Amino acid sequence: MKLVQFYYKHDPERRLRVGSLENDGSINVLEAGITAKEVIELPQIALTNGNIERCKLEDVKLLPPLTNPEKIICIGLNYYDHVIESNMEVPKVPVLFPKFNNCLAGNDDEIVIPWEVEQCDYEVELAVVIGKTAKRIPLESAMDYVFGYTIMNDVSARNIQLNEPQWTRGKAIDGFAPLGPWIVTADELPEPGRLEISLRLNGETMQQSSTKELIFDIPYLVSFLSNTMTLKPGDVISTGTPPGVGMGRRPQVWLKPGDVVEASVEGIGTLRNTFIAE
Repeated sequence: MKLVQFYYKHDPERRLRVGSLENDGSINVLEAGITAKEVIELPQIALTNGNIERCKLEDVKLLPPLTNPEKIICIGLNYYDHVIESNMEVPKVPVLFPKFNNCLAGNDDEIVIPWEVEQCDYEVELAVVIGKTAKRIPLESAMDYVFGYTIMNDVSARNIQLNEPQWTRGKAIDGFAPLGPWIVTADELPEPGRLEISLRLNGETMQQSSTKELIFDIPYLVSFLSNTMTLKPGDVISTGTPPGVGMGRRPQVWLKPGDVVEASVEGIGTLRNTFIAE
């Protein structure tokens, strides 16, 4: 199932709706008032409230597939080649930093580059969505707690991130976590550790790799995080970015107003955003 959040383009109140995207491009719309997080918490909602109505994808504006996760946990330096291009050491444990709900943006949303961000960078990432409460989960059962997968662009203000003792302020800017375009449930992606991942900037491929190159894989991350914090349904773990970021290029490449970024993961799709000036 592809789980989407959206509002009807003809709805002046822009009320949030949830549905499942079908192979023919239509959306099976669930009962009004339900959020994607509630579907994840109580998957029977999708069965008891399905087939209320149907609509076409072109008739809706897609929102982030999650708008109210309790936690957005990002993993830094999780591809070997990205560690090298960042001139940093290979981490012995996962490098963690948070993003928050203010950072979320949806597919085709415009992302504002604030005036103080002089070095705005892109980072395509596979994001894991937790499906049930997880605390001290052993490695061998970690995947039982995954609901599905989506795409995140971990937009980063390098001139802030790398000039302060920790990364949060350069990472948690409004709109700097585009997410989507939907959540693909785990049953449709049985091998998330072997997915092609890429990013295009104005049509030019900048990042190209596979999730098999992750230093810390998905089961390890879920188990590791659950040992120190309770993971809740709807929590997002963004697994890190492969090489090719703007910071690592010579000359360096920074996002500018008018740039179009397309972040893609095999089996999920493409998350597209345009960047604009404040």
